Amino acid sequence: MNAIARAAGIARSLAIYRGIPGRSARFRRFFSGLIRPGELCFDIGAHVGNRSLCWAGIGARVVAVEPQPDLAGLLRHSFRGRAGITLVESAVGAAAGTAVLHLSSRTPTVASLSPGWIETVSKAEGFAAIRWDRRVEVPVTTLDALIGRFGTPAFCKIDVEGFEAEVLAGLSRPLPCLSVEYVPAALPATLAALDRIEALGRYRFQVSIGETGRFLWPNWRSGHELRAWLLTRSPGDRSGDIYARAEA
Repeated sequence: MNAIARAAGIARSLAIYRGIPGRSARFRRFFSGLIRPGELCFDIGAHVGNRSLCWAGIGARVVAVEPQPDLAGLLRHSFRGRAGITLVESAVGAAAGTAVLHLSSRTPTVASLSPGWIETVSKAEGFAAIRWDRRVEVPVTTLDALIGRFGTPAFCKIDVEGFEAEVLAGLSRPLPCLSVEYVPAALPATLAALDRIEALGRYRFQVSIGETGRFLWPNWRSGHELRAWLLTRSPGDRSGDIYARAEA
């Protein structure tokens, strides 16, 4: 039964993130404003590879990092023959080593290395039906180690279900542009990630809600303005991504 649930969970993610007509083209247009052909991108928490495939489609070089064994197997198949995408089967954190990844067979998108984040979001209505029913020990690398191996990315997406601040703790230099997921039901994790980004350098910020593929505001805003907006969110509001662009 568990294998059936895992297969169903992956199929659901594929349908949501890679199966909706028009979404891929919309995101290629969106990311073309952030990423140029030939630039290097890191996809931290690659999941089913929709972002990696999008960036490769606009000519970027991509390092896709995914610790879930089932999803890594899917990505090996999806990336076969694509010289522009390198798969790293690992989690990312503050220090290299190993860690316990908490998995949901039916909802693989919410796999997390943070028990505290799981405890927090479990109290929210939108997460009430989710069960983290498996655990697996996974290798952990750092952003600094990935940079040492592949180079500094022009863009880095970090979507790791409440572990974003820990990922950023393994980075010792500012990046030109990056994104982190925010979940209104667990804002302390988001605010901790924002604190870490601002400790690395001077940034301006934007928000994209859900999978809209567009920015919320006409102009990039300060960290203070972003925090004020985040604190107006209710636990039941949609999650999304915060984009941070280094100031010149």
